[in-house]
Amino acid sequence: MGKYQELEEIEVYQLAVALADRIWEIVSSWSYFARDTVGKQMVRAVDSIAANIAESYGRYHYGDKLNFLYYSRGSLYETKHWVGCSHGRGLMNDTIFDDLMNRMRILAPKLNAYISSKRQQRTRSK
Repeated sequence: MGKYQELEEIEVYQLAVALADRIWEIVSSWSYFARDTVGKQMVRAVDSIAANIAESYGRYHYGDKLNFLYYSRGSLYETKHWVGCSHGRGLMNDTIFDDLMNRMRILAPKLNAYISSKRQQRTRSK
């Protein structure tokens, strides 16, 4: 059995929170129209990544844990979509776009590994 970790100590959660904070910082400087359309969608999607990891953490049954982690992964890919739209519409420059995409490239395999570890824990607990 692995060492118990608080939610805030889990790396994938930390990365998701940092990504959400960075996107919030970026979107908050946009015009009202951009914030109200693309910005709100992107912030909701990115906030859902960490929120669903947190919800998974609080669930008892592994099936529930995995479902929320799958939602988290879906929100990550939705965030990628909105970042691409924002860049394509001139709402963020290449430097910001590259930074966000790099953060998501780092987060995605770590989230997949976290999901795999929960699947393995479920198998061992049967």
